[in-house]
Amino acid sequence: MKTKLTLVFGLFLLAACSSTPLITTDYDRSANFADYKTYGFFDSQATDKAQYSTLTTQYFKNSLRREMNNRGYIYTENKPDILVNFNAKLSDKLKVTNSPSMGIGVGYPGYYGYRGGHYSAWGSYNFSTTNVSQYTEGTVNIDLVDPRKKQLVWEGVVVGRVNEKKMADLENAIDRVVVEIMATYPFTAGNATPRKIEQ
Repeated sequence: MKTKLTLVFGLFLLAACSSTPLITTDYDRSANFADYKTYGFFDSQATDKAQYSTLTTQYFKNSLRREMNNRGYIYTENKPDILVNFNAKLSDKLKVTNSPSMGIGVGYPGYYGYRGGHYSAWGSYNFSTTNVSQYTEGTVNIDLVDPRKKQLVWEGVVVGRVNEKKMADLENAIDRVVVEIMATYPFTAGNATPRKIEQ
């Protein structure tokens, strides 16, 4: 069984995963983003241990500070307009695919093998093969919360397959994930008009 620490450290290969990660975002259309000029972080994050902040949490905060600052927001610990929250998790997944046979007889994918080439099925005989593969899926969430309303106002989520062999630098991998998610955030500090996000 994987430990929580292993799960957290194994996750951040999303930026270098074997398939293109899926990024989804949404925001509260009733929220006035012009009111948001400062930001801070929740006192504790899901990536923290019980009594201390992990390196993972520090890497997240460093990347998010840069991204928020680049959009004109000012960091403060005194009643910020927006609170930033983030989370990361891994899930084991199964992929099941069915492949129709391309033909019957020796040398064809549909040939069972145990018949030893002594006979084949009738012409209209058809079957499919089922393939089952296991993989690890990683999910990273970044939330922006209005602390006065205690309401989520923007969420960015990235989901992708994790390939642990490609993980070499945790800090850099986290940074790339944060950059990818925040590239979809459409607002700047004090501006209620969302910019167009290029796909």
